[in-house]
Amino acid sequence: MLRKKAGVKSLPMEIYLNKYKKAIRALPSDTELTKQDLLVDDFLLAREGKLETYYAPHNEFINRRAKVVIVGLTPGWTQMRVAFQAAKRALDEGLSDEEVGKRAKESASFAGSMRVNLVSMLQALGLHQLLDIPSCESLFAEHRSLLHTTSVLRFPVFVGGRNYSGSQPNLLTTASLRESAVAHMSRELGSFERILVIPLGKTVEGVLKLVVQAGNLDEWYCLWGFPHPSGANGHRHQQFAALQDEFRARLKAAL
Repeated sequence: MLRKKAGVKSLPMEIYLNKYKKAIRALPSDTELTKQDLLVDDFLLAREGKLETYYAPHNEFINRRAKVVIVGLTPGWTQMRVAFQAAKRALDEGLSDEEVGKRAKESASFAGSMRVNLVSMLQALGLHQLLDIPSCESLFAEHRSLLHTTSVLRFPVFVGGRNYSGSQPNLLTTASLRESAVAHMSRELGSFERILVIPLGKTVEGVLKLVVQAGNLDEWYCLWGFPHPSGANGHRHQQFAALQDEFRARLKAAL
């Protein structure tokens, strides 16, 4: 079982939505949002050197009923845009803050080709069979209650307007980024009693191993070495094939 150290669960995650409602409602409704709409001072959270961190509404919702948590590095531009569009629609419909965050989360989670590649690998491992659902694709649809998606850097980070990749500067050797990521993951993962954690990429693994060292996560329930599903990762098929048996063993033990 995931170990929850005293104090971890009691640390609440700050919710920012109320601060940004007015700016979100003012966004255009009839066109696809652009960087000129969102990468603006109204949504800027922090600037450190070339790094810029912006608010996005989808990592404000935590699905504590989940059995599987998929952890990325930071929301990218596509996720940010989709999340804002979903949040604006939800606000325009007069939905509650929790429902706004939920809608944004469900719409933006690994949007694009990454979701296709991710589903393909999880399907090959038989995750859907262990969860007793028809397919891994349904984790992003009718069985969304079993899945929680998040990132070690809670909000979108950009370098010169481009998605931050975890390097230049290196997240694990940059104190402010590393400490923020570890604190955030300790709080968020401390919300769960038992989960399967799937880290995407070496930098994410590095952060979660620091969370393990701090005693806030049980390493056995992490799929270490799971390939990043980005199409830019040309080695993902080879990496996946080499570790399939280990992944299946961990899945069975966790679920």
